[in-house]
Amino acid sequence: MPFKVESQIEELYRDESRRVFASLSRILGDLDLAEDALAEAFAAALEQWPKDGVPNNPYSWLVTTGRFKAIDAIRKRARSDGSLLMVAEQIDQSALSEVELAEETVRDDQLRLIFTCCHPSIAPESQVALTLREVCGLETEEIAKAFLTPTPTLAQRIVRAKSKIRDAKIPFEVPSPEDLPARMNGVLQTIYLVYNEGYSASSGDTVVRTDLSQEAIRLGRHLHNLLPFPETAGLLALMLIQESRRAARTSPSGDLILLEDQDRSLWNRGMISEGVRLVEGAFRTRQFGPYTIQAAIASIHAEAPTPADTDWAEIVGLYDLLIRFVPSPIVALNRAVAIAMNGDLDAGIEIIGGLANGLLSSYHLAHASLADLYRRAGRNDEAREEYVRALELVEQEPERRFLQRRLDSL
Repeated sequence: MPFKVESQIEELYRDESRRVFASLSRILGDLDLAEDALAEAFAAALEQWPKDGVPNNPYSWLVTTGRFKAIDAIRKRARSDGSLLMVAEQIDQSALSEVELAEETVRDDQLRLIFTCCHPSIAPESQVALTLREVCGLETEEIAKAFLTPTPTLAQRIVRAKSKIRDAKIPFEVPSPEDLPARMNGVLQTIYLVYNEGYSASSGDTVVRTDLSQEAIRLGRHLHNLLPFPETAGLLALMLIQESRRAARTSPSGDLILLEDQDRSLWNRGMISEGVRLVEGAFRTRQFGPYTIQAAIASIHAEAPTPADTDWAEIVGLYDLLIRFVPSPIVALNRAVAIAMNGDLDAGIEIIGGLANGLLSSYHLAHASLADLYRRAGRNDEAREEYVRALELVEQEPERRFLQRRLDSL
């Protein structure tokens, strides 16, 4: 019987610990205190539940127990720091009815935690680290390994972010309806940064880091369930459709395979179908934004039976729309590639040439894209120059090997 209870507690920790943590963060107003309280609550469960049985509402029990454990810890520390006594009293006097934990309260606590970790006053790289640590529950070592960052460096980012929340008294709250759109952009951007690092690692020996991509999708799905807005649907759709191609993106030896050369029978049709449904639903609201547009572009590629069947004209039209939302050189680069693939090779070369010699002169993909268009146009000498420049800038080993093979083929 005790073994069965311990298994239940382990399962509960996997499935519910971040929800418990979110509520404790809101009640205690301190992430470090909430982490300690979470650990104390589960330790108490391991001690009491095998003897007393699993309570009817384990979640409520854990939050209440964690709250009391935190109060006790603060009171002990207050013996040497009298200012902490008031903190303990404030937590002690907080209405316990909040801990009755209606599903809506739990949902709001999770949203509060996400928006707090992605607060605009926290540096973007720290937002990513803090979100993965506190919202997703990943260990600091896991996050550091995924981003190829020394663990002490990553840990310092998390410490600084927590200090910022504490010192600036950033409230654990969902933004007001007026502030929500602007704040939502930061949350979506953080999730997509996590996904992109997993989908196409910025450096290192591998193209992809599956664990990060899957965590970003899980977080995006969670956010969409909590806030089913058109753009949360668009971001989730974009990640699902991109993720559907994972099995076809690399060879058994780890080499990069371009979209046009991929074995489309390996694409995950279930992910594509779900992504397309989300995109269509978001477009019907006519309140969509850049993530939905990017998902629509990805869906056109995903639904084309062969590369030749790709509707490049529609993709150009979507990029024309996207660049109004995001007038960035990266979007301009992708739009120019689509223009070239739609039949106007010279126009694509002209636009990308300007970018590769200007705003994107240090971006290896700008030079790689220009080299590819020169190659398609039979301008091999110019293609060689651009491949060499791309090779000087690339940091990911599989991409380097791919570019070197293209250069050698010329």
